[in-house]
Amino acid sequence: MASPLRFRRSTERWTDEKVERDLYAPLDEKFGAEMPTPHYRGPSGYETRRIEMDNGDLALFCWNDDEAFWLGNTETPSALWRTEKYTFEEIPYSVARWAQRELLGDLRTEAPWLADYDHLAWFFLPVLFSKDGRESSRTFFRDHAAGFPDATRDDALAFYDEFLTTGALDDHRYEMASKLGTSPQVDPVRMASAMSEFTAAKLLTDAGYDVTPEIEVTTGHSLDFRAESPGNGHESPLVEVTRPRPPTRRHADTPVAAVRETAETKTSGQLQKHGGGAVLFVDCSGFRDDEWNAVRGERPAVRHRPAVVFRARPSGEVEAYRKGSVPLDLGDAVEWV
Repeated sequence: MASPLRFRRSTERWTDEKVERDLYAPLDEKFGAEMPTPHYRGPSGYETRRIEMDNGDLALFCWNDDEAFWLGNTETPSALWRTEKYTFEEIPYSVARWAQRELLGDLRTEAPWLADYDHLAWFFLPVLFSKDGRESSRTFFRDHAAGFPDATRDDALAFYDEFLTTGALDDHRYEMASKLGTSPQVDPVRMASAMSEFTAAKLLTDAGYDVTPEIEVTTGHSLDFRAESPGNGHESPLVEVTRPRPPTRRHADTPVAAVRETAETKTSGQLQKHGGGAVLFVDCSGFRDDEWNAVRGERPAVRHRPAVVFRARPSGEVEAYRKGSVPLDLGDAVEWV
């Protein structure tokens, strides 16, 4: 399984002839290829090329006298095998900007319903154009409403686009976008669980916290977030997120049992090894109204304290209850039930 899209950087000297011989020719021989004019003017001081394969693969290449950058969701030509890989944020801004404009232009043609959500489309570009995950990621957003069981595609995309537009996760873009995965198979359960981390981050951001993902702890594990309150010198709580599968899609035969079983799995593993102190977020956003109403009515314990059990809707409404002394002031970000 290929990883999310990254650049390769070459320090060899490149010319038109070398590009034709070492990049275009092997791709054309294997897949059939053409080199149309790029959609957008390249970065100042760089020559640019766009290579389109007959199987739908794409490669972008630009170079100057000092360096060259390759970005492709196709087989990497042997001339670039020994090059290092870099994310969009690790290369010159002008190169990254040109490449992203090219990809977003393609997305506007291939999936205009997704490209309409500017920040979400930009944020997930490394996955949306990855070699193995491009079709599955787009299918998940299109056909599974990003994990909401009773929402339209557009409502779900607008919900996450509004949050991502805040820029709260921009500094962690590649790390967070990669959580959606690059498997060629659509796995709605796993992919919805990945989106739960975005939902939790939105809840914390709406409550006024700065979030930092993937916090390493002394056990060698990583917990999902640190929540920092600007200007507050108090200890910043750690947050771990879990998402119960609704009872219709798991062995648990009631919504309450689904919540308890999922939380028990998390608390008997990662959180138990951590030794306590983290806040457990149990995201029930995958539950239908009747399933959530059963949980809300009983407010079951989840074998870990402190914990927040919540359900978010694309409208922005978040209902929640808590167990134990939660060291987070979620304020107006949730409606306590």
